[in-house]
Amino acid sequence: MNVMDSFRLDGKVAVLTGSAGLFGRQIADALVEAGARLFIASRNIDSLEEQATRMRQDGHDVTAHTLDQGSEESIRMLLDFVLEQAGRVDILINNSVLRPMSDWSSPAEDFARSMEVNATGIFMMTRAFGEQMAKQNGGSIINIASIYGMIGPDFTLYEGLGWGTPPDYYFHKGGMIQLTKFAASKLGPHGVRVNCISPGGFYNNQEQIFVDRYEKRTFLGRMANEEDLKGAIVFLASDASAYVTGVNIPVDGGLTAK
Repeated sequence: MNVMDSFRLDGKVAVLTGSAGLFGRQIADALVEAGARLFIASRNIDSLEEQATRMRQDGHDVTAHTLDQGSEESIRMLLDFVLEQAGRVDILINNSVLRPMSDWSSPAEDFARSMEVNATGIFMMTRAFGEQMAKQNGGSIINIASIYGMIGPDFTLYEGLGWGTPPDYYFHKGGMIQLTKFAASKLGPHGVRVNCISPGGFYNNQEQIFVDRYEKRTFLGRMANEEDLKGAIVFLASDASAYVTGVNIPVDGGLTAK
């Protein structure tokens, strides 16, 4: 096989959760541009349908389906729907995230709700889809974590801005990286690869003082943009990474390497 052909996803069936967010949009674009048939899923079905319609107008095969990631029944319904429509599932991208906490002082109930969706939910997604891939003797699961699952918060970035820094995000993103390694070991004998991407900060018209502070902490001198995740996603989803599993790839402009 020509090495460039190994990056193609033609004939592959991909499932992406949280497709409408900052990272989700470029992940969705990357998958369909590489040739995958894509199923997008989240709680807001109206928003998903709008996104799917736009992508179909560009000639891509995209289907929307509702998902409550905190419900094992909802996860099973999504998997059954994909199998009914496409007959198999080759790629799962766990990108959806719930953000009930605002900062350290938020109620403990908010932390518990976060874990229900962001920790238990990711486990249930990975187990359900991973076991289906194991039956097929192959597949790729990609978890979208964060550099904040790798390092602690730098509160000086937010001085004077009045921004909260929720602890649950650090907790479940760090756990996601470890779950990736566990699932890679569990599913590897069945040909299923499980990897993780930890993006850095995404430029979203934040206050300039924050942008300046953040960019100084990276080697490349900038925040992430709307294209920066696409290459890593296609690499890990495709046969180009056929011997790569259990890894976490920071896509952060060098911030965590400092």
